[in-house]
Formats: sequence, C-alpha cells, structure tokens
Amino acid sequence: MPNPAPVTPDAPAAIGVPLLTQRWLDLAFIHWAVAPEVVAGLLPRGTVPDTHDGVTYVGLVAFRMHRVGWLRLPGVPYLGTFPETNVRLYSVDAHGRRGVVFRSMDASRLIPVVMGRVGFRLPYLWSRMAVRTAGDTVTYTSSRRWPGPRGAASRITVRTGERIEEPTELEHFLTARWGMHNAFFGGPEPLAYLPNHHPRWPLYRAELIACEENLVAAAGLPAPSDAPVSVLYSPGVPVRLGRPARPAGIPTP
Repeated sequence: MPNPAPVTPDAPAAIGVPLLTQRWLDLAFIHWAVAPEVVAGLLPRGTVPDTHDGVTYVGLVAFRMHRVGWLRLPGVPYLGTFPETNVRLYSVDAHGRRGVVFRSMDASRLIPVVMGRVGFRLPYLWSRMAVRTAGDTVTYTSSRRWPGPRGAASRITVRTGERIEEPTELEHFLTARWGMHNAFFGGPEPLAYLPNHHPRWPLYRAELIACEENLVAAAGLPAPSDAPVSVLYSPGVPVRLGRPARPAGIPTP
C-alpha cells in the first residue's frame, strides 16, 4: 500500500453533482483503540487498517440522519429522517485514500434500510431507535429488529462539554473521514470508494455517562473491555455524497 493521503480537517475536493444529500445531526463519536491485526480480516479486499501512531480504532457513532435527498432534489422529511448508530473501522486503499468501513448500520426506517442493503450493499439493519435530548445530555437507544442478530441493542448517554477550538491529530483522524470503502459492485475486484463533502466538524468534549451495548460484538469485533479512549460530540453538518469510484479511481457512470 502507498503512503496514505494526509489527514485534513477540510474536505480535499468538492462534489459538484451529489448522488445524495443529507444532514448528520447530534453525533456522539465513541472510540476504542485496537491493534491493526485484530480488524485486518474484517476489511474489504484492497484495503488495510488505517493507523495513527501504530494503532487503529473501532468507532461507535450514534446520530440523527436528517432529510436524505437524491441528487439535487429536496430531502425527504419522513423516510429520509431517522436515528442511526454505526459500528465502523478505519481503512486505507492502494491509492492512499483514507476512509471508513461500516460493520453495522442500525437505522429506524425500514425502506431506507432495504434500499441501503440492496442498492449499496451496505450493512444496514432495521432497529427500534430513539434520540432524546435533556439539557446538555443526549441519549441514543436502539434495539435490533431485522435481520438480526435479535437482541443486539445499545443505550448511550453523553454529556456535552466545551467547544474544541483546536482538535488534536487523533481527533481529526477519527472524524475527518472523506469517504467510505465498500463492495458496491460485483466481480473479481468489488472494492469502491464513495466520497463525501461537508464543512469542518464543530467538535465538543463529551463525557460518556452510560454505554450499554453489544453492537460492537454483534459486528464481529471483540467486545470493548476498557473505557473508550475518545468521546466527542458534534451538533452536525450538511453532507454531500459523490458517486462511488471503482478501484482505478474512476467514478461510475
């Protein structure tokens, strides 16, 4: 693998005509450090774990998806608005593109779940979910419904703190991810890269008040045994997703 591209807090390239538009709101970023060899076998062929100071990370990210829209059409208020909680890993490909790999994506709207699974081959799962705010605390709950495993659930509460004026290198590494790696296509080399663009993250310190979950283990990863090394909160950003690029870096028609 070549050297990864630099970690940049701002998106490296604009997306002229987006495939999808949406807003990501009320995000809690919770991360545990793991050795790269622990997760290497869970990444798509053509990628390796992305590391910071020799360590990679498992991320549990809970948020609200808001008004998903196709192309330049207005976002859909009901079907395009729902809670979501993701388990994700960090990847880099042969072109040096840093990204994320989703191991599970729990969401509360069945139609977007089916579209994500069938149209994008993403690991979306239908769950009963809620996001509740009370003062400076946010609570995210989920309970998986389909396709399973049944019993996979989470209850996460964070208390937001002060605004981070200068995020650390690690905080940029964990949040400034400008694409995802996924097997969008069939064939002998299915890997592709879906870029995204959004303003620089507004990040806040956060305290993890409660984290009862088995989503990480259900995603095929070792269940966390220690406290997370990073807990962050963001009120959110507007997002534009580009078309998937095949391994050669050429966008699909």
